[in-house]
Amino acid sequence: QIFNQHNAEAPNLEQAFHRMAQMEPNLDHDVSWFLLPSYWAKMVVALISFLCFANSYDGDFVFDDSEAIINNKDLRAETPLGDLWYHDFWGSKLSSNTSHKSYRPLTVLTFRINYLFAGGFYPVGFHVVNIILHCTISVLMVDVFSILLGGLQFSNKGRRLNLAPKSSLLAALLFAVHPVHTECVAGIVGRADLLCALFFLLSFLGYCKAFRENKEGHTFSVFWVLVSVILGAIAMLCKEQGITILGLNAVFDALVINKINLLELIRKLLYKDKSLENAGLLRKGLLFRITLLMCGGAGILYIRWRIMGTGPPAFTEVDNPASFADNLFVRAINYNYYYSLNAWLLLCPWWLCFDWSMGCIPLIKSVSDWRIIALAALWFCLIGLICQALCSEDSHKRRILTLGLGFLIIPFLPASNLFFRVGFVIAERVIYLPSIGYCILFTYGFSLLSKQAKKKKILAVAVLGILLINVMRCVLRSSQWRSEEQLFRSALSVCPLNAKVHYNVGKNLADKGNQSAAIKYYREAVRLNPKYVHAMNNLGNILKERNELHEAEELLSLAVQIQPDFAAAWMNLGIVQNSLRRFEEAEQSYWTAIKHRKKYPDCYYNLGRLYADLNRHIDALNAWRNATVLKPEHSLAWNNMIILLDNTGNLAQAEAVGREALELIPNDHSLMFSLANVLGKSQKYKESEALFLKAIKANPNAASYHGNLAVLYHRWGNLDLAKKHYEVSLKLDPMAPGTKENYNLLRRKLEQLQKKGG
Repeated sequence: QIFNQHNAEAPNLEQAFHRMAQMEPNLDHDVSWFLLPSYWAKMVVALISFLCFANSYDGDFVFDDSEAIINNKDLRAETPLGDLWYHDFWGSKLSSNTSHKSYRPLTVLTFRINYLFAGGFYPVGFHVVNIILHCTISVLMVDVFSILLGGLQFSNKGRRLNLAPKSSLLAALLFAVHPVHTECVAGIVGRADLLCALFFLLSFLGYCKAFRENKEGHTFSVFWVLVSVILGAIAMLCKEQGITILGLNAVFDALVINKINLLELIRKLLYKDKSLENAGLLRKGLLFRITLLMCGGAGILYIRWRIMGTGPPAFTEVDNPASFADNLFVRAINYNYYYSLNAWLLLCPWWLCFDWSMGCIPLIKSVSDWRIIALAALWFCLIGLICQALCSEDSHKRRILTLGLGFLIIPFLPASNLFFRVGFVIAERVIYLPSIGYCILFTYGFSLLSKQAKKKKILAVAVLGILLINVMRCVLRSSQWRSEEQLFRSALSVCPLNAKVHYNVGKNLADKGNQSAAIKYYREAVRLNPKYVHAMNNLGNILKERNELHEAEELLSLAVQIQPDFAAAWMNLGIVQNSLRRFEEAEQSYWTAIKHRKKYPDCYYNLGRLYADLNRHIDALNAWRNATVLKPEHSLAWNNMIILLDNTGNLAQAEAVGREALELIPNDHSLMFSLANVLGKSQKYKESEALFLKAIKANPNAASYHGNLAVLYHRWGNLDLAKKHYEVSLKLDPMAPGTKENYNLLRRKLEQLQKKGG
């Protein structure tokens, strides 16, 4: 459906579109920059954006990638596709009180497609898609900036004209090479921001298409306005920030399409001027379009609220300490300080960190804190820009500054803590969209300097230098995102007070087997944040493995005291108490863990071990059976059941359990070994031999596998084969218990047979 404009007092919008370039000064006139054809400009932007982040293509899964991808059951084929619409970004049910409430089903769907095409969790494909998305977005930015900086005008044939080719190229390059984007591109979880930005821009470009002249000469197309709303909804299904494009489309419509002077409009509203209908706001077309945008936005938000099910997510004080401050003044001061730090990251993206929480930025609690200067500087600049955007007599300047501020501020609002508490202090990924506004303001500032400068080439060289430095910083930062070790260590110099940084460095070292170094970082994490229960839990685990049981117990007891529903800490406390032979306390700790986490197979497994130590065999078997019901691939629980039944003489039951386990985990060599032992005792030698050989093929360096196969051959009467495998076993482990004695018995028997034969 196409609507005509029938306001006799208002100028025809269609004619206004075609006269726009002549009515307003051209920004490119003052910009000393390269002029390239549109196709080549886009090629240059694509190439440079690719070079910035290409070295991240073969990086690992790092930081949040583990939870969002590797541990996310929604990526696996066995999870119905429909579940994606009822789960959060991390795979939890949205209706759950523990859900993060981040609703991004389309992003998760792309992860799932990546997983299916790769045939597993291979990060290369995930990284390549992110790089391609950023390159695509950067290319689209050429068109977006040409509209934002040069205005919207179409040729007689309906093709949109680029009225600011030099400025739009510069702004697009600034966006493409901004180092703050590294987290979105090199971190796979940043896919949410990239997809959101893609559909955000498509929504804006679709809205601009609504004003293209058609054959009937109508002023705008309802179809393209609705397409823009739908694309905005898709952007929000990729990440929540996407909804803000509807507000920006309305701002663009008012400023660029209808050329509303905001200050003049405010004055007329305040004084109830009768000429208000001529100000542009009450024009039928504008009101209708804004109504469509508002209705679409309200409908999208309502559906989102209904799907979310419960209230907002519950974050902790360490995630966002300012939001938990009792004093309203302290909250306001710190929120504004966070805004100034975000602005600084756009201006000088040198100090970048994967996480800014947990003491990285201490709270401002007094006006005597020198950091108040940052707030003053931020608001001095913002107020100055707002005054210029409202009061300048130059309509071109008013429009560009207002659009720049709009694209800087409006996409940032969901992360501002103004409407709801967010789960971070600063997150570089949320600046991806607001950086559009920064690039507009930077480019406009460059044009003003060029206008005043006598030596414009020096200014152009300086901007080229900034671009080159940013490219180098992107390459360096991308390399840091390639592995967790580099990423976590890079944060130590930026946020030395961040307990989570030390925790993650320690965890990475522990995963690599360097326990001594890990202990040092875990202790520092606990020192920086004495309530950091996860650091206490991991440190307690390492101390437990090093047999430092009393300190481990102290740490784990403190962890569950601080967070009584911390199931993993309760289980680990139970393991320590079991090792200290305090069996009743250990049993109580295990059951407390299960109370707080009903489906906890590892805890049932450890509970079974406790019962086995107490010779409560039936209870042990029941606990291990519960573990395998909750986690059918729990090999240790299956193995312990087989071994316990074998040791207690229940060979038939042990065989049945072993066969059941191998049906579920057919390639587990430890299960093959355990079942082979049972079959050997049941004199099913042929089948036992086959399983032993299969287990040895899977794990040829296991001395016990060769030793027990030798025992089987010994019983079976295949003495030469028995001798061979005894020797292999002793070669692999000269101290293997019982093997040397059995081998000596076999040698004596062979010697006796030789004497008889002689």
